[in-house]
Amino acid sequence: MSEEKKSLNFIEQIIEDDLNNGMPKENLRFRFPPEPNGYLHIGHAASICLNFGLGLKYNAPVNLRFDDTNPAKEEQEYVDAIKKDIEWLGFEWDKELYSSDYFQQLYDWALDMIKAGKAYVDEQNSSDIAEQKGTPTTVGKNSPYRDRPIEENLALFEKMKSGELEEGSCVLRAKIDMSATNMYMRDPVMYRILNKSHHRTGNTWHIYPMYDWAHGESDYVEQISHSLCTLEFKHHRELYDWFLDQIYQPQLVRPKQREFARRNLSYTVMSKRKLLELVEEKFVAGWDDPRMPTISGLRRRGYTPSSIRKFSETAGISKRDNVTDIALLEFHIKNELNKSAPRVMAVLDPVKVIITNYPEGKEELLKAENNPEDDQAGYREVPFSREIYIEREDFREQANKKFFRLKLDKEVRLKNAYIIKANSVVKNEEGHITEIHCTYDEDSLSGSGTEASKRKVKGTIHWVASSHAVPAEVRLYDRLFLDEAPDSHKGKDFKEFINPNSLHINTKALVEPSLKTAEIGDRFQFQRLGYFNVDNDSTQNHLIFNKTVGLRDSWAKQEHKK
Repeated sequence: MSEEKKSLNFIEQIIEDDLNNGMPKENLRFRFPPEPNGYLHIGHAASICLNFGLGLKYNAPVNLRFDDTNPAKEEQEYVDAIKKDIEWLGFEWDKELYSSDYFQQLYDWALDMIKAGKAYVDEQNSSDIAEQKGTPTTVGKNSPYRDRPIEENLALFEKMKSGELEEGSCVLRAKIDMSATNMYMRDPVMYRILNKSHHRTGNTWHIYPMYDWAHGESDYVEQISHSLCTLEFKHHRELYDWFLDQIYQPQLVRPKQREFARRNLSYTVMSKRKLLELVEEKFVAGWDDPRMPTISGLRRRGYTPSSIRKFSETAGISKRDNVTDIALLEFHIKNELNKSAPRVMAVLDPVKVIITNYPEGKEELLKAENNPEDDQAGYREVPFSREIYIEREDFREQANKKFFRLKLDKEVRLKNAYIIKANSVVKNEEGHITEIHCTYDEDSLSGSGTEASKRKVKGTIHWVASSHAVPAEVRLYDRLFLDEAPDSHKGKDFKEFINPNSLHINTKALVEPSLKTAEIGDRFQFQRLGYFNVDNDSTQNHLIFNKTVGLRDSWAKQEHKK
């Protein structure tokens, strides 16, 4: 039976229709056009996967083009970070390009528009221009400079370019229609003066093109066939096409702008401006803080490229704005790590257990399975001794029948080891338990093949041997925001909803000795606790682990209920 053909998303259907209507397949070319004014986040990953995925599907080139038209906010650091993120996600671009590559061409085309009477220099300030544009229900008013002579416009535009005029003193506007229904068609600004150094062109330019002017013309220069944008640019499409009308030559590919819904994620903000606020006001440790929705933050937290790509595929491409449950993202990384991450033992809140009938000085190496979901994972040896540590919450002096962990006069199995029985406790002056004294069943070693080893007890807990335990710092992360939609409340700052307990640093954790050789980025399942990875700050003498995600799968449970 043949595999069912996967249905096309609406973007793929548009491309298929274009090909069926005569577009040569060799004319297909896509682009991913980030502005280098911040780090990419999980929303950008949707666009990356879409554009580069189309390139792979149709064997078509995909350009990486930086929309670097605002030197006031852009930095080389962001360029480098964006490139690193795309490569980490597993994609390759055909050409690395920049809108600044086309500054001269854009300027020359602007001159042509002035000469054709289709652009003019406006000396009004921004508030006057905004007021004259009118409203969606009232027409705009012409600028008093709209009919300025062409020669005067050319002379002023040259002064703008040469740096003779102050910022804000004038702009270049397209002359379209101040009564247009679409507000973007009411003489939009094409250039503004910015006397700031550009990270690539230095101080060569004093005027910089606006997004609407630069974007479509850059697509045209690169001969992009399909310019895919998020829905907020839908009303820009008419202007995109109008600008192309001024330069288009029929023998060349004319780019087509089409829009899809941006990725919104629950308990998250997706605005680079707001993410920058979190960084600058030190609510987080940086763009790559594991609580951030940035690709670099997710990478540091332990997410994999394939889990993010799978999440983007599952969430899909939509025509309407919607919010994706963050649990879906967590589901995909948990699902992957369940199959790939080695199982190890770590104790986050240790309390000592002394096995009183285990011979003093004796140590043995016990066999432990690395990952039951992976047939090739094999086994490792873990040391066992008379003194071990278990989780403090895994012991109670008294408990009801539903507590299947260790309690006085009851038995529990140690993972990969023996059955032990709690007999007594030692407490300090404050009444806190410092030691639990147990006895073990010598014949109950897990997997030894004896009848005693097959004996069933209702609980299994993890542990680490006292003499071989390795100290570690464990960073436990919760959601950064307490509210499902922190930036949707009118009159309230989104930062009011920050979770004050989004990070807990545990410095008393102990891990099994096999983790001594763990390297930065390695991922593990701490048995019964969740999935963790080795943090960038970790060293050989100071192991640091980040909690990636818990073991429980809330998204799958939600889906099951539907």
